[in-house]
Amino acid sequence: MPLIILDRDGVINADSDDYIKTLEEWQALPGSIEAIAALCKAGFTVVVATNQSGLSRGLFDLDDLEAMHEQLRELVEAAGGEIAGIFYCPHHPDDNCDCRKPKPGLFDAIARELELDLSSERTIAVGDSLRDLEAAVESGCRPVLVRTGKGNKTESELVEHRNPIIRKTAVYDDLRAATTEIISGNLR
Repeated sequence: MPLIILDRDGVINADSDDYIKTLEEWQALPGSIEAIAALCKAGFTVVVATNQSGLSRGLFDLDDLEAMHEQLRELVEAAGGEIAGIFYCPHHPDDNCDCRKPKPGLFDAIARELELDLSSERTIAVGDSLRDLEAAVESGCRPVLVRTGKGNKTESELVEHRNPIIRKTAVYDDLRAATTEIISGNLR
């Protein structure tokens, strides 16, 4: 089963340094919902793996987060796709949990839930930050960087610091562009 693991903020919806705290602040990026639906129609299973430390910081509560995720699911379903699961880390960065990316705990949870070995399947992880890419590589997934959200900054820093992860990473302008290449089998 081909699997796509998407980061949320900066990949699917607009990101903010002040966190996305309410349903009103959650705004899908142009083309992202249609891209997810296209992946589903092409036979991919799509899940979301997202750090949501705003919960532990008291910036929003579980009801707020669930409302955002319900909106995401409804939009994708209306476009003809399906989100197979949304996995999130609610912890503060200082909590030293195993599920906060760049640690692979969310990816491990996805593998358990879907009963997959991520490193032996056709699994692609799309993110906009170094921690997304590191979690992907640690889990044996193919990393893809999008330039939306923090992606432009991430790409510049990877190139500037000659981080070897950039050589393993396909880079695209946005989720729509990445999706086109993923579906066609032409992922760089």
